[in-house]
Amino acid sequence: MTSSSPASGFAAINGAQIFYEVAGSGKPVVFSHAGIADNRMWDDQFGVFAQRYRVIRFDHRSMGQSSMPPGPFALREDIYGLMRFLNVDRAALIGCSIGGAAALDCALAHPEAVAALVLVDSGVSGQQFTAEEEQQGEAIFGPIEEAQKRGDLDTANELELRLWVDGPRRTPDQVNPAVREKVRQMNLNNLRREHEMDPSQSQRLQPTAIDRLGEVRCPTLVLAGTEDVPPVLATARLLATGIPGAREVIIPDAAHLPNMEQPAEFNRIVLDFLAAAGW
Repeated sequence: MTSSSPASGFAAINGAQIFYEVAGSGKPVVFSHAGIADNRMWDDQFGVFAQRYRVIRFDHRSMGQSSMPPGPFALREDIYGLMRFLNVDRAALIGCSIGGAAALDCALAHPEAVAALVLVDSGVSGQQFTAEEEQQGEAIFGPIEEAQKRGDLDTANELELRLWVDGPRRTPDQVNPAVREKVRQMNLNNLRREHEMDPSQSQRLQPTAIDRLGEVRCPTLVLAGTEDVPPVLATARLLATGIPGAREVIIPDAAHLPNMEQPAEFNRIVLDFLAAAGW
């Protein structure tokens, strides 16, 4: 399925109907979105990258337009399954947040299928936190969870925007209002559907990625926004030092979604990296 014009559809992947969109031609590049977003977070990348590559973006199960059937699942296998559905043998994976963690897991589970990795403000499976970090997390996420429990999704959404889009050092009026509103819409849809996902059904990569960073052999770029929360910036440093040959770039004036806040800079950095990686 190679096309110079955008095409979209649903792929039956591991029991779920996964919405996807494809544009461009050439070597494949797959975009994997953050948990507070859906495939639209890549709007400023989709057309630009399609000028050089066959670009694929999709909605993770239970997010955007993708379904969430009951039963076990693994986001890394959804990525790999979508690649197989679209007859992609090998691709560069670009993932943000949980989408980055899933891309990294996919690269470890299916190294032959991943030509390059771009990990954007990424998580990493198996990461452990200290008691102090757990307490800090409870203080941050407690009010969000309380708002969700009482059904006040607008408040939960706003709190998540302040955490992930504004970051700890900026006020809402210091952030591009169009970016904020777009994330608000995407995340509200995800919050409305959060009950569909049973985390206990998630099939973790074994051993987890945190213990296998040294196994990554493909060229890897680690990106993060200066305004993201400290634990994410610490994870970026961990990934950059643990993955052999990885390069780290910190993008100024951006928080958890630097590709949306600084699209021109993001595109330049990533396109240059892919070209240097021979992709």
